[in-house]
Amino acid sequence: MRVPSVVLPLLVVIHLLAGCAKNVDTRVAGDDDAAIDGASARLEELRARAAQDELACQDRCEVATLTCGVAEELCSLVDRNPDRDDLPPRCAQGREQCSDARNGCARCQNG
Repeated sequence: MRVPSVVLPLLVVIHLLAGCAKNVDTRVAGDDDAAIDGASARLEELRARAAQDELACQDRCEVATLTCGVAEELCSLVDRNPDRDDLPPRCAQGREQCSDARNGCARCQNG
């Protein structure tokens, strides 16, 4: 049985295109940028909420917990992009905001 002359080159091309499987990093910088911007926006919302004078102590402490969680999320995103010099200050700001929020919680709990 003879293979038609068109099929053989087609099989060679398919084999070349398939190649070897490669491990490809599926993260896209744009995805991390969007997530970082989202975390920064949530931190800004939490900062505004924490600045409310009439905030109950329990709410202030809840805001502190949320702030610290978002700050750590932001820092983990920053850590995934070690080549970006513009991101570490955002992590530091988030951690500072976390510390300030925790201090506000402690102040209201201690009277």
